[in-house]
Amino acid sequence: MKLKLATAALAAVIAAGPALADLTFSALSYRTGPYAANGIPFADGYIDYFTLLNERDGGINGEKVNIVECETGYNTEKGVECYESTKGSGALVYQPLSTGITYQLIPKVTSDNIPLHSMGYGRTSAKNGAVFRNIFNYPANYWDGASHAVTHILDLNGGDISGKKIALVYHNSAYGKEPIRTLEELAKKHGYELTLLPVDHPGQEQKSQWLQIRREKPDYVLMWGWGVMNQVAVQEAANIRFPMENFIGIWWSGSENDVLPAGAGADGYKALTFHNLGNDYPVYADLQKYVVDAGKAAGAGDQLGTALYNRGMYAAMLAAEAAKTAQDIHGTTAITPAMMRDGMENLEMTEAKMAALGLPKFGPEFKVNCENHGGNGYGAVAQWDATTGKWSLITDYFQSDQEILQPLIEEDSAAYAAENGITPDCK
Repeated sequence: MKLKLATAALAAVIAAGPALADLTFSALSYRTGPYAANGIPFADGYIDYFTLLNERDGGINGEKVNIVECETGYNTEKGVECYESTKGSGALVYQPLSTGITYQLIPKVTSDNIPLHSMGYGRTSAKNGAVFRNIFNYPANYWDGASHAVTHILDLNGGDISGKKIALVYHNSAYGKEPIRTLEELAKKHGYELTLLPVDHPGQEQKSQWLQIRREKPDYVLMWGWGVMNQVAVQEAANIRFPMENFIGIWWSGSENDVLPAGAGADGYKALTFHNLGNDYPVYADLQKYVVDAGKAAGAGDQLGTALYNRGMYAAMLAAEAAKTAQDIHGTTAITPAMMRDGMENLEMTEAKMAALGLPKFGPEFKVNCENHGGNGYGAVAQWDATTGKWSLITDYFQSDQEILQPLIEEDSAAYAAENGITPDCK
Protein backbone atom coordinates (compact mmCIF):
# COMPACT_ATOMS: atom_id res chain seq x y z
CA MET A 1 0.00 0.00 0.00
CA LYS A 2 2.79 2.41 0.83
CA LEU A 3 4.37 1.94 -2.61
CA LYS A 4 1.02 2.51 -4.34
CA LEU A 5 0.50 5.76 -2.43
CA ALA A 6 4.01 6.88 -3.34
CA THR A 7 3.38 6.07 -6.99
CA ALA A 8 0.24 8.17 -6.96
CA ALA A 9 2.12 11.03 -5.32
CA LEU A 10 4.85 10.80 -7.95
CA ALA A 11 2.28 10.97 -10.74
CA ALA A 12 0.86 14.11 -9.18
CA VAL A 13 4.31 15.71 -8.97
CA ILE A 14 5.05 14.94 -12.62
CA ALA A 15 1.67 16.31 -13.73
CA ALA A 16 2.00 19.47 -11.64
CA GLY A 17 4.54 21.18 -13.85
CA PRO A 18 8.24 21.65 -14.57
CA ALA A 19 11.00 19.71 -12.87
CA LEU A 20 12.03 20.81 -9.42
CA ALA A 21 15.72 19.96 -9.62
CA ASP A 22 18.26 18.21 -11.79
CA LEU A 23 19.62 14.78 -10.97
CA THR A 24 23.41 14.51 -10.79
CA PHE A 25 25.37 11.37 -11.58
CA SER A 26 29.12 11.05 -11.18
CA ALA A 27 31.47 9.54 -13.74
CA LEU A 28 34.81 8.57 -12.22
CA SER A 29 36.45 7.85 -15.55
CA TYR A 30 39.91 7.29 -16.91
CA ARG A 31 40.55 8.61 -20.38
CA THR A 32 44.29 8.85 -19.72
CA GLY A 33 46.94 6.49 -18.39
CA PRO A 34 47.77 2.84 -19.09
CA TYR A 35 44.13 1.70 -18.93
CA ALA A 36 42.61 4.49 -21.03
CA ALA A 37 41.81 2.22 -23.99
CA ASN A 38 39.37 0.35 -21.78
CA GLY A 39 38.22 3.26 -19.66
CA ILE A 40 37.16 5.40 -22.63
CA PRO A 41 34.46 3.16 -24.18
CA PHE A 42 32.92 2.45 -20.77
CA ALA A 43 32.75 6.16 -19.92
CA ASP A 44 31.32 6.96 -23.35
CA GLY A 45 28.57 4.37 -22.99
CA TYR A 46 27.74 5.55 -19.48
CA ILE A 47 27.48 9.22 -20.40
CA ASP A 48 25.78 8.66 -23.77
CA TYR A 49 22.90 6.78 -22.16
CA PHE A 50 22.15 9.66 -19.81
CA THR A 51 22.42 12.07 -22.74
CA LEU A 52 19.86 9.92 -24.55
CA LEU A 53 17.49 10.20 -21.59
CA ASN A 54 17.85 13.97 -21.61
CA GLU A 55 17.45 14.41 -25.36
CA ARG A 56 14.73 11.85 -26.01
CA ASP A 57 12.78 11.77 -22.74
CA GLY A 58 13.54 15.11 -21.11
CA GLY A 59 15.48 13.33 -18.36
CA ILE A 60 14.22 10.90 -15.74
CA ASN A 61 10.56 11.58 -14.97
CA GLY A 62 11.04 15.21 -15.95
CA GLU A 63 14.33 15.72 -14.11
CA LYS A 64 17.24 16.54 -16.40
CA VAL A 65 20.44 14.60 -15.73
CA ASN A 66 23.76 16.29 -14.98
CA ILE A 67 27.00 14.32 -15.32
CA VAL A 68 30.00 15.27 -13.21
CA GLU A 69 33.02 13.58 -14.77
CA CYS A 70 36.34 13.34 -12.95
CA GLU A 71 39.54 11.80 -14.33
CA THR A 72 41.14 9.18 -12.08
CA GLY A 73 43.71 7.70 -14.45
CA TYR A 74 42.84 4.37 -12.75
CA ASN A 75 44.85 5.66 -9.80
CA THR A 76 43.43 4.92 -6.36
CA GLU A 77 44.64 8.16 -4.75
CA LYS A 78 43.22 10.25 -7.60
CA GLY A 79 39.98 8.31 -7.41
CA VAL A 80 39.56 9.20 -3.74
CA GLU A 81 40.37 12.83 -4.56
CA CYS A 82 37.70 12.78 -7.27
CA TYR A 83 35.15 11.49 -4.80
CA GLU A 84 36.00 14.14 -2.21
CA SER A 85 35.89 16.94 -4.77
CA THR A 86 32.59 15.90 -6.36
CA LYS A 87 30.45 14.52 -3.53
CA GLY A 88 29.23 18.03 -2.77
CA SER A 89 27.59 18.12 -6.20
CA GLY A 90 24.80 15.90 -4.92
CA ALA A 91 25.89 12.93 -7.02
CA LEU A 92 23.34 10.17 -6.52
CA VAL A 93 25.70 7.24 -6.99
CA TYR A 94 29.40 6.56 -7.63
CA GLN A 95 30.74 3.97 -10.07
CA PRO A 96 34.58 4.00 -9.76
CA LEU A 97 35.34 1.25 -12.33
CA SER A 98 38.24 0.23 -10.10
CA THR A 99 38.47 -2.33 -7.34
CA GLY A 100 41.24 -0.38 -5.61
CA ILE A 101 39.21 2.85 -5.56
CA THR A 102 36.13 0.93 -4.45
CA TYR A 103 37.91 -0.53 -1.41
CA GLN A 104 38.99 2.97 -0.34
CA LEU A 105 35.54 4.47 -0.85
CA ILE A 106 33.54 1.84 1.05
CA PRO A 107 33.89 3.53 4.47
CA LYS A 108 33.60 7.02 2.95
CA VAL A 109 30.33 6.52 1.07
CA THR A 110 28.91 4.66 4.06
CA SER A 111 29.68 7.59 6.34
CA ASP A 112 28.31 10.07 3.78
CA ASN A 113 25.25 7.89 3.02
CA ILE A 114 25.92 7.91 -0.71
CA PRO A 115 25.46 4.65 -2.66
CA LEU A 116 28.28 3.07 -4.67
CA HIS A 117 27.73 0.60 -7.50
CA SER A 118 30.72 -1.64 -8.23
CA MET A 119 29.11 -3.57 -11.08
CA GLY A 120 31.01 -6.80 -11.53
CA TYR A 121 34.06 -5.66 -9.52
CA GLY A 122 35.14 -4.41 -6.10
CA ARG A 123 34.77 -6.22 -2.82
CA THR A 124 32.68 -9.31 -3.54
CA SER A 125 31.31 -9.71 0.00
CA ALA A 126 29.65 -6.29 -0.38
CA LYS A 127 26.81 -8.40 -1.77
CA ASN A 128 25.74 -8.68 1.89
CA GLY A 129 23.75 -5.47 2.25
CA ALA A 130 23.15 -6.07 5.94
CA VAL A 131 26.85 -5.22 6.44
CA PHE A 132 27.64 -3.08 3.39
CA ARG A 133 24.59 -0.84 3.50
CA ASN A 134 25.70 1.57 0.76
CA ILE A 135 27.58 -0.78 -1.60
CA PHE A 136 25.94 -2.65 -4.47
CA ASN A 137 27.58 -5.04 -6.94
CA TYR A 138 24.69 -6.45 -8.97
CA PRO A 139 24.15 -8.27 -11.29
CA ALA A 140 27.27 -10.43 -10.69
CA ASN A 141 30.59 -10.37 -8.84
CA TYR A 142 34.08 -11.81 -9.19
CA TRP A 143 33.31 -14.93 -7.18
CA ASP A 144 30.36 -15.55 -9.47
CA GLY A 145 32.75 -15.18 -12.41
CA ALA A 146 35.21 -17.70 -10.98
CA SER A 147 32.36 -20.16 -10.51
CA HIS A 148 31.03 -19.51 -14.01
CA ALA A 149 34.42 -20.35 -15.49
CA VAL A 150 34.68 -23.60 -13.55
CA THR A 151 31.08 -24.55 -14.40
CA HIS A 152 31.82 -24.00 -18.09
CA ILE A 153 34.91 -26.23 -17.83
CA LEU A 154 32.80 -28.85 -16.06
CA ASP A 155 30.26 -28.70 -18.88
CA LEU A 156 33.02 -29.26 -21.43
CA ASN A 157 34.22 -32.32 -19.54
CA GLY A 158 31.01 -34.15 -18.76
CA GLY A 159 30.93 -32.83 -15.20
CA ASP A 160 34.24 -34.35 -14.11
CA ILE A 161 37.45 -32.28 -13.93
CA SER A 162 39.25 -34.20 -11.21
CA GLY A 163 42.97 -34.22 -12.00
CA LYS A 164 42.70 -31.38 -14.51
CA LYS A 165 45.17 -28.51 -14.27
CA ILE A 166 43.85 -24.92 -14.24
CA ALA A 167 46.15 -21.89 -14.17
CA LEU A 168 45.07 -18.40 -13.12
CA VAL A 169 46.95 -15.51 -14.76
CA TYR A 170 45.99 -12.47 -12.69
CA HIS A 171 46.71 -8.77 -12.28
CA ASN A 172 48.78 -8.57 -9.10
CA SER A 173 46.37 -6.24 -7.30
CA ALA A 174 43.24 -6.42 -5.13
CA TYR A 175 41.27 -6.89 -8.34
CA GLY A 176 43.30 -9.82 -9.62
CA LYS A 177 43.41 -11.55 -6.24
CA GLU A 178 39.62 -11.51 -5.74
CA PRO A 179 38.86 -14.93 -7.32
CA ILE A 180 41.68 -16.89 -5.68
CA ARG A 181 39.81 -18.05 -2.55
CA THR A 182 36.81 -19.10 -4.62
CA LEU A 183 38.93 -21.05 -7.10
CA GLU A 184 40.68 -22.77 -4.19
CA GLU A 185 37.37 -23.82 -2.65
CA LEU A 186 36.07 -25.02 -6.00
CA ALA A 187 39.30 -26.99 -6.45
CA LYS A 188 38.55 -28.82 -3.19
CA LYS A 189 35.07 -29.63 -4.45
CA HIS A 190 35.98 -30.70 -7.99
CA GLY A 191 39.51 -32.02 -7.58
CA TYR A 192 41.42 -29.88 -10.06
CA GLU A 193 44.94 -28.56 -9.54
CA LEU A 194 45.24 -24.75 -9.36
CA THR A 195 48.36 -22.78 -10.32
CA LEU A 196 48.59 -19.05 -9.54
CA LEU A 197 50.55 -16.78 -11.88
CA PRO A 198 50.57 -13.09 -10.84
CA VAL A 199 51.41 -10.36 -13.36
CA ASP A 200 52.64 -7.00 -12.12
CA HIS A 201 51.10 -3.70 -13.30
CA PRO A 202 50.64 -2.75 -16.07
CA GLY A 203 51.18 -6.27 -17.46
CA GLN A 204 53.42 -5.79 -20.46
CA GLU A 205 55.98 -8.34 -19.27
CA GLN A 206 54.60 -11.89 -19.07
CA LYS A 207 57.31 -14.04 -20.64
CA SER A 208 58.04 -16.02 -17.48
CA GLN A 209 54.37 -16.77 -16.81
CA TRP A 210 53.77 -18.13 -20.30
CA LEU A 211 57.01 -20.09 -20.28
CA GLN A 212 55.71 -21.77 -17.13
CA ILE A 213 52.39 -22.46 -18.86
CA ARG A 214 54.19 -23.96 -21.85
CA ARG A 215 56.27 -26.11 -19.51
CA GLU A 216 53.48 -27.28 -17.19
CA LYS A 217 50.78 -27.57 -19.87
CA PRO A 218 47.64 -26.73 -17.86
CA ASP A 219 44.39 -27.92 -19.40
CA TYR A 220 42.80 -24.49 -18.99
CA VAL A 221 43.99 -20.95 -18.31
CA LEU A 222 41.80 -18.36 -16.60
CA MET A 223 42.66 -14.65 -16.69
CA TRP A 224 41.84 -11.72 -14.41
CA GLY A 225 43.46 -8.93 -16.42
CA TRP A 226 42.85 -5.35 -17.45
CA GLY A 227 44.20 -3.04 -20.09
CA VAL A 228 47.39 -3.93 -21.93
CA MET A 229 47.84 -7.04 -19.76
CA ASN A 230 44.99 -8.73 -21.62
CA GLN A 231 46.28 -8.20 -25.14
CA VAL A 232 49.80 -9.23 -24.12
CA ALA A 233 48.45 -12.42 -22.56
CA VAL A 234 46.35 -13.29 -25.61
CA GLN A 235 49.37 -12.75 -27.87
CA GLU A 236 51.63 -14.81 -25.60
CA ALA A 237 49.06 -17.62 -25.58
CA ALA A 238 48.96 -17.52 -29.37
CA ASN A 239 52.78 -17.56 -29.50
CA ILE A 240 53.00 -20.81 -27.54
CA ARG A 241 50.00 -22.24 -29.45
CA PHE A 242 47.91 -22.64 -26.35
CA PRO A 243 44.41 -23.76 -27.46
CA MET A 244 42.38 -20.55 -27.36
CA GLU A 245 39.11 -22.32 -26.65
CA ASN A 246 40.67 -23.33 -23.31
CA PHE A 247 41.66 -19.75 -22.42
CA ILE A 248 38.88 -17.97 -20.49
CA GLY A 249 39.00 -14.38 -19.25
CA ILE A 250 36.84 -12.61 -16.69
CA TRP A 251 34.49 -9.96 -18.15
CA TRP A 252 37.18 -7.28 -17.81
CA SER A 253 39.36 -9.40 -20.10
CA GLY A 254 36.78 -9.65 -22.86
CA SER A 255 36.81 -6.49 -24.97
CA GLU A 256 37.73 -5.95 -28.60
CA ASN A 257 40.89 -4.20 -27.41
CA ASP A 258 42.05 -7.45 -25.84
CA VAL A 259 41.84 -9.63 -28.95
CA LEU A 260 42.26 -7.48 -32.05
CA PRO A 261 46.05 -7.00 -31.70
CA ALA A 262 46.60 -10.77 -31.94
CA GLY A 263 44.65 -11.03 -35.18
CA ALA A 264 43.79 -14.58 -36.20
CA GLY A 265 45.77 -15.87 -33.22
CA ALA A 266 42.97 -14.77 -30.87
CA ASP A 267 40.30 -16.81 -32.64
CA GLY A 268 38.32 -18.92 -30.20
CA TYR A 269 39.35 -17.03 -27.05
CA LYS A 270 36.56 -16.91 -24.46
CA ALA A 271 35.44 -14.40 -21.86
CA LEU A 272 32.73 -14.32 -19.23
CA THR A 273 30.02 -11.68 -19.33
CA PHE A 274 26.93 -10.56 -17.41
CA HIS A 275 25.31 -8.76 -20.35
CA ASN A 276 24.83 -9.30 -24.05
CA LEU A 277 26.99 -8.06 -26.91
CA GLY A 278 26.74 -6.16 -30.18
CA ASN A 279 24.37 -3.36 -31.18
CA ASP A 280 21.34 -5.25 -32.47
CA TYR A 281 18.97 -3.61 -30.00
CA PRO A 282 16.34 -0.89 -30.51
CA VAL A 283 18.04 1.46 -28.04
CA TYR A 284 21.01 1.81 -30.40
CA ALA A 285 18.86 3.41 -33.10
CA ASP A 286 17.88 6.03 -30.52
CA LEU A 287 21.48 6.51 -29.40
CA GLN A 288 22.49 7.06 -33.01
CA LYS A 289 19.67 9.52 -33.66
CA TYR A 290 19.54 11.55 -30.45
CA VAL A 291 23.18 11.40 -29.36
CA VAL A 292 25.68 10.53 -32.09
CA ASP A 293 24.02 12.18 -35.11
CA ALA A 294 23.09 15.16 -32.96
CA GLY A 295 26.76 15.73 -32.14
CA LYS A 296 26.26 15.09 -28.44
CA ALA A 297 28.27 11.88 -28.03
CA ALA A 298 30.77 11.74 -25.17
CA GLY A 299 33.41 10.41 -27.54
CA ALA A 300 33.86 9.92 -31.25
CA GLY A 301 30.66 7.90 -31.53
CA ASP A 302 32.53 4.91 -32.92
CA GLN A 303 32.26 2.60 -29.89
CA LEU A 304 28.56 1.75 -29.99
CA GLY A 305 28.08 -1.98 -29.62
CA THR A 306 31.58 -2.73 -28.37
CA ALA A 307 31.79 -4.80 -25.20
CA LEU A 308 32.87 -2.00 -22.87
CA TYR A 309 30.58 0.63 -24.39
CA ASN A 310 27.71 -1.79 -23.80
CA ARG A 311 28.83 -2.27 -20.21
CA GLY A 312 28.97 1.46 -19.53
CA MET A 313 25.57 1.91 -21.13
CA TYR A 314 24.20 -0.97 -19.05
CA ALA A 315 25.58 0.59 -15.85
CA ALA A 316 23.84 3.87 -16.69
CA MET A 317 20.59 2.08 -17.52
CA LEU A 318 20.64 0.30 -14.15
CA ALA A 319 21.36 3.61 -12.40
CA ALA A 320 18.48 5.30 -14.20
CA GLU A 321 16.10 2.47 -13.32
CA ALA A 322 17.20 2.64 -9.69
CA ALA A 323 16.54 6.39 -9.74
CA LYS A 324 13.02 5.75 -11.08
CA THR A 325 12.50 3.18 -8.32
CA ALA A 326 13.64 5.71 -5.72
CA GLN A 327 11.32 8.36 -7.14
CA ASP A 328 8.47 5.86 -6.95
CA ILE A 329 9.24 4.84 -3.36
CA HIS A 330 9.57 8.39 -2.05
CA GLY A 331 6.92 10.07 -4.17
CA THR A 332 9.22 12.78 -5.49
CA THR A 333 11.28 13.25 -8.62
CA ALA A 334 13.90 15.33 -6.76
CA ILE A 335 15.61 12.43 -5.03
CA THR A 336 18.65 12.60 -2.75
CA PRO A 337 21.58 10.15 -2.57
CA ALA A 338 19.95 8.53 0.48
CA MET A 339 16.75 8.03 -1.52
CA MET A 340 18.79 6.66 -4.42
CA ARG A 341 20.20 4.05 -2.04
CA ASP A 342 16.66 2.91 -1.34
CA GLY A 343 15.97 2.72 -5.07
CA MET A 344 19.02 0.56 -5.62
CA GLU A 345 18.08 -1.73 -2.75
CA ASN A 346 14.61 -2.26 -4.24
CA LEU A 347 15.61 -2.49 -7.90
CA GLU A 348 14.09 -5.31 -9.91
CA MET A 349 15.08 -5.97 -13.50
CA THR A 350 12.71 -8.15 -15.48
CA GLU A 351 12.84 -9.16 -19.13
CA ALA A 352 9.68 -7.10 -19.73
CA LYS A 353 11.35 -4.01 -18.31
CA MET A 354 14.53 -4.49 -20.37
CA ALA A 355 12.50 -5.04 -23.54
CA ALA A 356 10.54 -1.84 -22.88
CA LEU A 357 13.87 0.00 -22.57
CA GLY A 358 14.95 -1.25 -26.00
CA LEU A 359 17.30 -3.89 -24.58
CA PRO A 360 15.49 -7.24 -24.89
CA LYS A 361 17.45 -10.21 -23.52
CA PHE A 362 20.38 -7.90 -22.82
CA GLY A 363 21.02 -8.94 -19.24
CA PRO A 364 19.84 -11.49 -16.69
CA GLU A 365 16.77 -10.87 -14.58
CA PHE A 366 17.55 -10.05 -10.95
CA LYS A 367 16.06 -8.53 -7.83
CA VAL A 368 17.88 -6.63 -5.10
CA ASN A 369 17.03 -6.52 -1.40
CA CYS A 370 18.77 -5.69 1.86
CA GLU A 371 20.29 -9.15 2.32
CA ASN A 372 21.32 -9.31 -1.33
CA HIS A 373 22.97 -6.28 -2.97
CA GLY A 374 24.53 -8.42 -5.70
CA GLY A 375 21.76 -9.99 -7.73
CA ASN A 376 21.28 -13.66 -8.49
CA GLY A 377 24.77 -14.52 -9.75
CA TYR A 378 23.95 -15.25 -13.38
CA GLY A 379 26.51 -14.95 -16.18
CA ALA A 380 27.33 -16.36 -19.59
CA VAL A 381 30.32 -17.26 -21.74
CA ALA A 382 31.22 -15.32 -24.90
CA GLN A 383 33.66 -16.33 -27.63
CA TRP A 384 35.69 -14.26 -30.07
CA ASP A 385 35.44 -14.95 -33.80
CA ALA A 386 38.49 -13.42 -35.45
CA THR A 387 36.97 -13.83 -38.93
CA THR A 388 33.88 -11.76 -38.23
CA GLY A 389 35.56 -9.59 -35.61
CA LYS A 390 32.71 -10.13 -33.17
CA TRP A 391 31.95 -11.51 -29.75
CA SER A 392 28.93 -13.77 -29.37
CA LEU A 393 27.35 -15.64 -26.48
CA ILE A 394 27.93 -19.39 -26.67
CA THR A 395 25.91 -20.23 -23.53
CA ASP A 396 22.70 -19.11 -21.93
CA TYR A 397 22.90 -17.26 -18.61
CA PHE A 398 23.57 -19.71 -15.78
CA GLN A 399 23.91 -19.32 -12.03
CA SER A 400 27.11 -19.55 -10.02
CA ASP A 401 27.61 -22.22 -7.36
CA GLN A 402 25.76 -20.62 -4.46
CA GLU A 403 26.54 -23.61 -2.22
CA ILE A 404 30.21 -22.59 -2.32
CA LEU A 405 29.86 -18.82 -2.65
CA GLN A 406 27.27 -17.88 -0.05
CA PRO A 407 29.25 -19.20 2.94
CA LEU A 408 32.33 -17.34 1.67
CA ILE A 409 30.34 -14.10 1.40
CA GLU A 410 28.91 -14.57 4.89
CA GLU A 411 32.36 -15.33 6.33
CA ASP A 412 34.12 -12.38 4.70
CA SER A 413 31.36 -9.86 5.42
CA ALA A 414 31.14 -11.02 9.05
CA ALA A 415 34.89 -10.49 9.43
CA TYR A 416 34.57 -6.98 7.95
CA ALA A 417 31.69 -6.19 10.30
CA ALA A 418 33.68 -7.33 13.32
CA GLU A 419 36.76 -5.33 12.28
CA ASN A 420 34.74 -2.17 11.75
CA GLY A 421 32.26 -2.38 14.61
CA ILE A 422 29.27 -2.87 12.30
CA THR A 423 26.11 -4.57 13.51
CA PRO A 424 24.47 -6.25 10.50
CA ASP A 425 20.96 -4.90 10.11
CA CYS A 426 18.18 -5.38 7.59
CA LYS A 427 15.28 -3.92 9.57
